[in-house]
Amino acid sequence: MCCSITLSSALHDYSSLAVCNSIPPYAILSHTWGADGIKKIQFCGEEAAKDGLGYFWVDTCCIDKSSSAELQEAINSMFQWYAKATQCYVYLEDVSTGGLAQSDLSSQQTWKLMFQKSRWFTRSWSLQELLAPKSVEFFSGEGLLLGNRISLMQEIHDTTGIAIEALQGSPLSNFSIAERFSWARKRTTKPAPDGDTEIYELEQRSRGI
Repeated sequence: MCCSITLSSALHDYSSLAVCNSIPPYAILSHTWGADGIKKIQFCGEEAAKDGLGYFWVDTCCIDKSSSAELQEAINSMFQWYAKATQCYVYLEDVSTGGLAQSDLSSQQTWKLMFQKSRWFTRSWSLQELLAPKSVEFFSGEGLLLGNRISLMQEIHDTTGIAIEALQGSPLSNFSIAERFSWARKRTTKPAPDGDTEIYELEQRSRGI
């Protein structure tokens, strides 16, 4: 189901293709699954409001995982949902800034070690969530902005092996299939591997689909 949540907490269903092609600007959340789902939903809504976006999308609310048909549709559509988002927020609940203020983050490097070891980088679905959106911002478990895909480009490259040019937004058709497969090879997911799905989505993206 293609849906979004407004800042008033109303759930909007954009199931039809016609509506999905004319949806309003929205933010989207990328995260690893954990116990405190409400906190992440609130976080996404607050960040969307700061960016002047009246809608945001969170998979835990907008996908009925009890329906195999809806889940499969979501898997097939996920890349485009992230690609069409105005802003993607990556919430890294296993990265702590240790009580630092936002203004102190640039001068303290300890959080960068945690950033590069975050389990988010080991999940296969996060590959498309990293490369598909126009803009990606990373946040600590405390909700502090760590940086974006460009400012943290070197750390992301060192961690994932993804080419700098790809992180900068270069068309994926510029990279061989073998290289794209290498970006997903060490990633895992639960309950079943979906690395092939990730590569399929990347190939569709490279063809401009």
